[in-house]
Amino acid sequence: MTGFNPLKKMINKIPVPQTKLTEVLRIEGMSKIFKQKAHEVNALKNVHCTIYQGEMVAIMGTSGSGKSTLLNMISAIDEPTSGTIFLFGEEANAIYKEPKASNFRKENIGFIFQAFHLLKDLNVEDNIALPLILNDVPSKEVKELVDEMMRELGIYNWRKHRPNELSGGQKQRVAIARAMIAKPPILLADEPTGALDVNTTDDILKLLVEIQQRGQTILLVTHDPYVATYANRVLFFHDGAIVDSYQNEQSKQDLDAILAKFKLISRGER
Repeated sequence: MTGFNPLKKMINKIPVPQTKLTEVLRIEGMSKIFKQKAHEVNALKNVHCTIYQGEMVAIMGTSGSGKSTLLNMISAIDEPTSGTIFLFGEEANAIYKEPKASNFRKENIGFIFQAFHLLKDLNVEDNIALPLILNDVPSKEVKELVDEMMRELGIYNWRKHRPNELSGGQKQRVAIARAMIAKPPILLADEPTGALDVNTTDDILKLLVEIQQRGQTILLVTHDPYVATYANRVLFFHDGAIVDSYQNEQSKQDLDAILAKFKLISRGER
């Protein structure tokens, strides 16, 4: 199986906070070839997928399977060799050319990273404010929005702290606040719990679920089956293609089912 386009009847089971599904992102036949001196690397191979508003989709795969390349295509950091991207039902391949690519990221994508990427010389509230400042939001409105976001995520009391004064979980909450502050339609979370301990991982995942249940669309890249159980569904990557999927049933069987699929795919048996 070289691609995956979820069936409507499957998606209808997803507990999204609306009755009518709104297509946020659709990818059709996307491929990416990196040309090197001696050979070519097919990083993405004929990828098809659709993401709907208010769902969290986990993207699983081993290192080098194409997960990060897909995120780069979705965020217009890199341009596909072939294929089409649709945003809110409209063809949008024009986003791959500057300055549209930069503007697209500022207006539509929030990034959450494993390494947090907070600026060490700025305190919490200034780190969160950065996307608004880059979008020329008036300073009074910036303060109001940042204060509201810090209270919403339970980090208001840390507003004057610098990153080196925070724990890993606190840093990730700040990073999530920064990613959300400009109200982007899509959050891209690349291994957001990879640097956290077990208890903190649970806290951050529960926070992401709360955010998703308010209508936020989240793409969550992970290699951890446990993390993937928090998503509505899972797309499995292998050798540049989506080779399988799993619809979480919010039951104890999810972890075993995801782990079993991941093991088969990692061995190249799907």
